[in-house]
Amino acid sequence: MMAMSCKDGKGVMDNGKYVRYTPEQVEALERLYHECPKPSSIRRQQLIRECPILSNIEPKQIKVWFQNRRCREKQRKEASRLQAVNRKLTAMNKLLMEENDRLQKQVSHLVYENGYFRQQHTQNTTLATKDTSCESVVTSGQHHLTPQHPPRDASPAGLLSIAEETLAEFLSKATGTAVEWVQMPGMKPGPDSIGIVAISHGCTGVAARACGLVGLEPTRVAEILKERPSWFRDCRAVDVLNVLPTANGGTIELLYMQLYAPTTLAPARDFWLLRYTSVMEDGSLVVCERSLSNTQNGPSMPPVQNFVRAEMLPSGYLIRPCEGGGSIIHIVDHMNMEAWSVPEVLRPLYESSTVLAQKTTMAALRQLRQIAQEASQANVTNWSRRPAALRALSQRLSRGFNEAVNGFADEGWSMMGNDGMDDVTILVNSSPDKLMGLNLTFSNGFPAVSNAVLCAKASMLLQNVPPAILLRFLREHRSEWADNNIDAYSAAAVKVGPCSLPGARVGSFGGQVILPLAHTIEHEELLEVIKLEGVAHCPEDAIMPRDMFLLQLCSGMDENAIGTCAELIFAPIDASFADDAPLLPSGFRIIPLDSGKEASSPNRTLDLASALEIGPSGNKVSNDYSANGGSTRSVMTIAFEFAFESHMQENVASMARQYVRSIISSVQRVALALSPSHLSSNGGLRPPLGTPEANTLARWICHSYRCYLGVELLKSGGEGSDSTLKTLWQHSDAIMCCSLKALPVFTFANQAGLDMLETTLVALQDITLEKIFDDHGRKTLCSEFPQIMQQGFACLQGGICLSSMGRPVSYERAVAWKVLNEEESAHCICFMFMNWSFV
Repeated sequence: MMAMSCKDGKGVMDNGKYVRYTPEQVEALERLYHECPKPSSIRRQQLIRECPILSNIEPKQIKVWFQNRRCREKQRKEASRLQAVNRKLTAMNKLLMEENDRLQKQVSHLVYENGYFRQQHTQNTTLATKDTSCESVVTSGQHHLTPQHPPRDASPAGLLSIAEETLAEFLSKATGTAVEWVQMPGMKPGPDSIGIVAISHGCTGVAARACGLVGLEPTRVAEILKERPSWFRDCRAVDVLNVLPTANGGTIELLYMQLYAPTTLAPARDFWLLRYTSVMEDGSLVVCERSLSNTQNGPSMPPVQNFVRAEMLPSGYLIRPCEGGGSIIHIVDHMNMEAWSVPEVLRPLYESSTVLAQKTTMAALRQLRQIAQEASQANVTNWSRRPAALRALSQRLSRGFNEAVNGFADEGWSMMGNDGMDDVTILVNSSPDKLMGLNLTFSNGFPAVSNAVLCAKASMLLQNVPPAILLRFLREHRSEWADNNIDAYSAAAVKVGPCSLPGARVGSFGGQVILPLAHTIEHEELLEVIKLEGVAHCPEDAIMPRDMFLLQLCSGMDENAIGTCAELIFAPIDASFADDAPLLPSGFRIIPLDSGKEASSPNRTLDLASALEIGPSGNKVSNDYSANGGSTRSVMTIAFEFAFESHMQENVASMARQYVRSIISSVQRVALALSPSHLSSNGGLRPPLGTPEANTLARWICHSYRCYLGVELLKSGGEGSDSTLKTLWQHSDAIMCCSLKALPVFTFANQAGLDMLETTLVALQDITLEKIFDDHGRKTLCSEFPQIMQQGFACLQGGICLSSMGRPVSYERAVAWKVLNEEESAHCICFMFMNWSFV
């Protein structure tokens, strides 16, 4: 008979015999349960010996008690989880009902306007004759026209008048119909989504709106959101210049805010703001902001050199307490980024509400969700560091890279003369102690070697290359673009041993090992440590560790996200990984541009620093664009920092220029290989596919398949080896060849094969056959390999393999066959994976 438990947990029924436990016995059992929920039989017998009060209980009955106790614990946890989900669904349902009500109001408003305009049209009247004596106001959540207010003074009463107007306009955007909101592409609301995200349609400037649930109290939410530099990576600083209390218990703050420029091709932005914090009658907390302009006759802020003054229209946060804890938050960001001040090719970045939503609005929600999760799960991650410390590290990396890209004079940066070519900009900082996080002495007491920092940076336009795929390749295949000697020199420069000559032969790396450190809950950002193995010694007997470490930050690796910026930022670190160690970030930023009527040739990568001018009208990039409406463009910014001694400036500058130019060349080659449009405009194949060797290999592959399996590999193909290669290259199944060696490596793959392996023809030979199979696949291959060599082919069952990026790939079935050359000797083994897809 199955054992059963009582509701109070004080007894069990075993084989028809009911056993009741005394309170002392239950206490002893509970004490052991908290120490070990699943004790072994030996531990249970030991418990009986140690606790005389359990001597009359059989070991089997104690085993049943623990089984029932674990079951009750599981039921309690599940009940608690379901209650939390139910509270979240209830709050989300309330939010969706409010959003539906707002949309109905918007539809009614549009229907009313449509009828009004129809009536005006039939009466042959114009909008210009409308009575302007009636000033528009915000009524029932509808904001019709922007009113013309008289100038106000800079007194507290004047600022309060501006603040109250800002509050009303903000609420009309957050919960009313002042802005026509449309759902952001790719964002589906649901209980597990980041929130309801919308972008503006047809309003002045760019605007984004989000509604979401967070497990934090309203005051804590407001505190986090006010600290904009902690979550908005593009925010350099927010200075509070004055604080005025209001009679209703709120505060008015005068702020000066600076934003980094995302690329070297655009100036940075700054804002002169009024921020109003107040509590509404229903208990909701509101934080709203707007730019202060001279037309309002308020206090003014003079222009700042190297910054373009942008405008923030009424924006902010509406934070309402949620039943059962947490908050419901409405976020509105509405800005005019002054797009006239950047080259025309970059203007989509400053005219896109989607970009604003991704970089600012959603970043705020992610930060709140991340902190809420950390508060509920106070766990310690790798390296014994708490999530807040890991966030601080990623913030230092991102901020340091932004400082390098912008090169502000107030941080000590000055431009160095070029060598006659202006494709690479060189900046020098002789006061590195001003840079964030760079201490001139280490905690271990040793002095730093270098007393200056040099930054080499450049930007270029990439055509038809998905930023996420390019970033993953740069992350996984460092040897494709990095110089071992430069890496070793950079590592030595932040250590305590001298390394006199940049670029000297200092050894090489045997490979890289990626050690995940932390990631955010949506996995949109990954912090990791890169271990470069096998670094040799520096000149002059300066000993470096055998392994070099890089702290690395990756973001934007989701290729399904629309228009997401992709970043790869890294900095050499000491093996001790001290918190106060200097960080000199370098890396890549790839920003997608909206595809327009013009698109660059897929074989063209432009340097924009010298090709574009800035002005109100702007100049178009020259006529090397072809009408390829489906293509996409992105701008890549590269910045590399080097610590050095002052007397080495010229040598380090020369080395840095050559290094960044070599990286640009490598990125061009990789981008060309990763481009989906692998065929050129005339239909021919690009090298190395067009070589005679490739044509011959394609002919051998098809001939051997026909000989061993009795059918044609290619259903249709024209005459000639070029046509055979082209048809094989375009085959829908993944076809790849590997060498006949003790450790087989891949030597060829068609386009589908490269896509499946997530690699290029250049890097294909770095991938071994056993690397793409799991343990089961390797065992199957070992058992089938003799059949392939004797019979000439083998059919493999479906399974799972791995791409070079470590992503699992499923395939329905596979065929392997021996490829024979002209002398009928085995040249290689060819695999064809059918109906493959990423898991």
